[in-house]
Amino acid sequence: MAASALRGGADVIQLRHKSLGRGELLALARKLREITSDSGALFIVNDYVDIAMLSEADGVHLGPDDLSIASARRIAGDRLLIGASASSPGAARAAIADGADYLGSGPAFATPIKTEKTVIGPKGVAAIAAAVGSGVPVFAIGGIDESNVGQLIAEGLRRVCVIRAVSDAPDPEQAARRLRAMLKG
Repeated sequence: MAASALRGGADVIQLRHKSLGRGELLALARKLREITSDSGALFIVNDYVDIAMLSEADGVHLGPDDLSIASARRIAGDRLLIGASASSPGAARAAIADGADYLGSGPAFATPIKTEKTVIGPKGVAAIAAAVGSGVPVFAIGGIDESNVGQLIAEGLRRVCVIRAVSDAPDPEQAARRLRAMLKG
């Protein structure tokens, strides 16, 4: 069910907290699962398969320094969606071959969160989406906000991940609604 919801354009809430202790992270994940369970939004935990499983999340997102996709799939089976980060068409195809259900690709724009990464731009994210085909959801990541989301839309991309565009906004709920409307429009 989660995989079809992801392909169908369901909203996704991802818990990404790099410095919180694991016990506190699990407690937060459980609270977020409670909040999202009735909303229709998918709940994804960043980095930790065990936290995702224990909190009954819909999925886990893995980066290059996390547990391998194959190992995560052995632990979770079909219980979790597994997302992977990919910054090139080759890495994207390899992640899908290894069992990833969706991709986060970028950075689409410069971001202070991933300063060591080379920006691939909207065209780079579009190339990754083309390389894996329309059956694989690809989310643009990195530096996305209301001022540049139109560049992604112009490349045919309608899935994005944002942090600062919402968390730094004076009214986070309204910022999320505006971005969502831009992407659905």
